[in-house]
Amino acid sequence: MTTEHVGDETALPDLVGEIDADVDRFLADGAYDGEGVSACLTARFGHEIEIIVPPPKNAVNGDNSQRNRHIDHIAEHGRMNWQKEKGYNQRSRIEAQIGRWKTIIGGSLQARKLDNQITETRVAAKALNRMTTLGKAQFERVI
Repeated sequence: MTTEHVGDETALPDLVGEIDADVDRFLADGAYDGEGVSACLTARFGHEIEIIVPPPKNAVNGDNSQRNRHIDHIAEHGRMNWQKEKGYNQRSRIEAQIGRWKTIIGGSLQARKLDNQITETRVAAKALNRMTTLGKAQFERVI
């Protein structure tokens, strides 16, 4: 949780600082396409981390070899092929979970102060995660 004055890339160091596990893959939208993101992630998790962020359509090769490979692959095989090969479409699962959040929890926060909003968000996340662990409906085709 941040104020509206903090961008995605600016908030990233604090977010990854809270992770108590090894991370070998980072999947994010184009807002995280930047050298600062790559530097932050490799400093925290090592050079082996796979950073999967779609470069903009007008991206050109630079100093980041991993990003260059993404740009070259997209140029040669197309963006949809890159998304499929890199597993970028997994983001749809994340988007579905956000949709569940908005349906069950709501689309806005009730608290006014940032500290209270953080608490509200943590409680809501724990509740939604608990519901998810209870299981999903099983479907069976009936003919």
